[in-house]
Parts: sequence; C-alpha cells; structure tokens
Amino acid sequence: MLTAALYGIGTALPLVIGAAIGLRWTLPKRVLAGLMAFGAGTMIAAVSSELFEPAFRQAGILVAGAALFLGAGVYVVASHLIENKLGPAAIGWALMLGTILDGVPENTALGVSLTSGGGLVLLVAVAVGNVPEAVGGASLMRDRRDFSAARAMTLWTATAVVLVVVTVLGHQLSDAVPEVGISTVQAFAGGATLAVLADSLMPEAYKDGGWWVGMSTALGFLVAFALGG
Repeated sequence: MLTAALYGIGTALPLVIGAAIGLRWTLPKRVLAGLMAFGAGTMIAAVSSELFEPAFRQAGILVAGAALFLGAGVYVVASHLIENKLGPAAIGWALMLGTILDGVPENTALGVSLTSGGGLVLLVAVAVGNVPEAVGGASLMRDRRDFSAARAMTLWTATAVVLVVVTVLGHQLSDAVPEVGISTVQAFAGGATLAVLADSLMPEAYKDGGWWVGMSTALGFLVAFALGG
C-alpha cells in the first residue's frame, strides 16, 4: 500500500507543481510544447509496454482490443461534451477535467501494474504529461477575473488527491479482481491515453512548438523505454 501511495504521489505532485507555476508565471509556449511532446513520447512507451502489451498477452486481441477502443471512446465523447458545455471561455476547467478523465484509468492501471513489479514507465509517463496540463489549465484559470488563485490551487490539489486515492485503490483491489479484469483496466487506460495523445498533447505541442517537437517526443520515448528495459 505504501508503494502504491508513493507512486500515486509521484503522478499527483507534478499537478500541484504545474498548477503553482501556471498561477504565478507565464512560461514560453515553446517550453510548454517541449514538455508536452516529451510527455507524449513517454506515454507512447507506457501504452505499448505497460498497458496494452500485458493486456493483449493475457486476455487476447478481442477483449484487449474492445477495452482499448472503449477507453478511447469514453475519453473522446467526454472531452467533446466538456468542450461543448463549457466552451472556450472555460477551457481551464476543460483541461482540469480532461486530466481527471485520462488520469483516473491511468492511475488505476498504475496501481494494478505494481502487483506484477511494473509501473515505473507508466509513472514517468503520467508524471511528465501532468505538468504541462496543469500549467496550461492553471494559467487559463488565472486569466479569469472571477477565479481566484486560491480557488484554482484548491481544485488542482483536490484533483491530485483523487489520483493518489485511485492509485491506492487500484493496487488494493487488484488481488480481488480476476486477471481478465486487470487486463481490461490496462487496455482501457491505454485507449484513453492514446486518445489524449491524439486529441490534446500532440496537436498542442506541434501548434506551439513547431516541427522540432518530434525530437522531444522521440527523446521522451527513449527515456521511458530505457527505464522499462
């Protein structure tokens, strides 16, 4: 349980740090783009090695594939509803809610992965990806006159706490869940992560950073792959 809590804190702390940075400073767009691209590279490695591959080996292509598409579909639909409901004026809220939408299945899978001795690659991927999301979301909240810095920081801290709790619960329940259930959670998280990459991180990184972000993505993949090797 302690290990799961520490891993959860490892993914949640970057949210708090990123929010604090976003509420106080305005980082250059190219710096944020580089972080997003690096995070995208680490997530690609995590999806392939720690989420979908073990699910595919245990449950097969039908179950793992269905869970993968379900995870992607849930994120895409939820993200679309958030965007339509909140609109561009509340994009900071959308980014925070998006962090929860992809963070809950990712951190659940992280807690589950700890039972088999894995999780390091996924930890790095989620932690790195959380920084630019929190910086961007918090900075947009800061620009709203009706949103105080204290209120924004409270919301991001609460989100971080949720991710820690989810990680611990995922680890605690993994012993009571059959292997096919664990595989389903892993593949679902992989699908949600892929949707986040395609829908948010990669397009935003390229838009703000230009052609060179491909190198940052490759570096993120290499670092995460080496950690998992």
